[in-house]
Amino acid sequence: MSSTAESDSRATTMVEKAAPPGNGQRVQDWFLILLVFVSGAVSLAVELSASRLLAPYFGTSLFVWANVIGLILLYLTVGYYVGGRIADRYPRSSVLYGMTAAAALLIAAIPACSRPILQWALTSFSSYSIGVFYGSLLSVILLFALPTILLGCVSPFAIRLRIEQVGTSGRIAGVLYAISTAGSIVGTFLPVLVLIPTYGTYATFLIFAGLLLVVSLIGLLFFAGGKPSLPKSNKRFLLLLLILAWLLTGVLGTHGSIKPASGTGDGGRLLEEHESAYNYIQVVRAGDETQLVLNEGLGIHSIYNPHAVLTQGPWDYFMAAPYFNNPPFTPDQVKRVGIIGLGAGTSAREFTAAYGPIPIDGVEIDSKIVEMGRKYFHMNEPNLHVVVQDGRYFLSTTQNKYDVIGIDAYQQPYIPFQLVTTEFFREVRSHLSSTGVAVINVGRTSEDYRMVDAMAQNMKTVFPNVYIVDTQRFSNSLIIATNAPTKFENFRNNTNELTNPLLQQVANTALRYGSMREQLQSHVFFTDDLSPVEQMTDQVIFGEVNRLQK
Repeated sequence: MSSTAESDSRATTMVEKAAPPGNGQRVQDWFLILLVFVSGAVSLAVELSASRLLAPYFGTSLFVWANVIGLILLYLTVGYYVGGRIADRYPRSSVLYGMTAAAALLIAAIPACSRPILQWALTSFSSYSIGVFYGSLLSVILLFALPTILLGCVSPFAIRLRIEQVGTSGRIAGVLYAISTAGSIVGTFLPVLVLIPTYGTYATFLIFAGLLLVVSLIGLLFFAGGKPSLPKSNKRFLLLLLILAWLLTGVLGTHGSIKPASGTGDGGRLLEEHESAYNYIQVVRAGDETQLVLNEGLGIHSIYNPHAVLTQGPWDYFMAAPYFNNPPFTPDQVKRVGIIGLGAGTSAREFTAAYGPIPIDGVEIDSKIVEMGRKYFHMNEPNLHVVVQDGRYFLSTTQNKYDVIGIDAYQQPYIPFQLVTTEFFREVRSHLSSTGVAVINVGRTSEDYRMVDAMAQNMKTVFPNVYIVDTQRFSNSLIIATNAPTKFENFRNNTNELTNPLLQQVANTALRYGSMREQLQSHVFFTDDLSPVEQMTDQVIFGEVNRLQK
């Protein structure tokens, strides 16, 4: 008898476990899946937004990306472990929804909390305190620790809840991780393609924090007890909605400019700022000049002065580059110009003023910079053909030949690695006329020329002759490579015959202040496979900081 009763009891238990879940349970299961999806989206959105939050202060170098990605992965690893432990000890949906609600509030607070630390970073960089600078970088990234750890808890916690209800662990774990990854895909593309360029980084944090908070609050209100239930009081629901509204509108209401103006002198007056798909952009008025500043603000990328054409900056020297050709070389031999890294059009304006309405192809990858150029920098020359495209891709697809190809595609303080390699300069040379020249703007310090020398030696492996000219204003050097074999003395011989006052002034400045020299050595430093341009630039920066601290 006892054996029969025991068998009946087991059968009854198996039937109960095998019984399909009711409608209420299905709703709760689907809502849990929604939470997993949203959490996956938020985790990647936070990571990508973190890089944009840091870009105006620390840039977007491999060093910064490695720190962001590495620490976010560390936080998620901790979250996976902690989430599993908490889920085993407190296997209740209310705990999970509470954790995600806390994560949402912490994410929403990141922009406001990061501001004083980022301003600290600006002060430290201007005073060359490298320890404080990287300490502030680490401090900002640590702001992401707790919310990211809480997001890492979601998947193992959700698996624990679903396994308790359904009992098929392998399938459930696979489904939930697939859902989380699908959310991460959305969290990758939505901020980059839509939210950050349209609404900005701060708003992107708030949008995803708000989305996660809404899902978490609904879970706490309706599904925290293990089965669907209505709230006991409508006032509770209204109160939570008011808290959410206060959170979003309060933080949005305190949002001012992302960072102070970073122009020359005292910084100037900020006219406009934007976060595009590629850059943090400032337009600054400094004295008579309108200046374009990108990302960290370590350099000026374009200048417009309504009272003067020349700037004494690197843009002037592009015009003088063709006169290294064998004499007699005259201005009418410059018939077409290509500019990779158009910026807001300073070089195009100067070429047009000096050489007349010759065809100029200006390639700029960032459409927002082109918009700012037309709005503030009078980039309206009828002979300028603006191409919004990657510079290297443009060269590989165009059939045009140029008398001058100027390369000024900085993401301060770095040059994109693909625009400094031996393979790239071979492509450049294939698009030069017989007397064409390639010119690249390279940053340096007052004493450290290692990047300039490395770039010149690399170009010397492709071109027969390479020359270097230092700029009068700013810490830059122009490297000029000729398609035809030439001589150093050609420049003086050709420029002595010039009658154009703009070209005469640039030539005289180059001869007087430019420390002009020829690069005789050749060495391959940068290839498509190995291009340590960021590492070399960092060494230059660290060397300058150490020099100034002594």
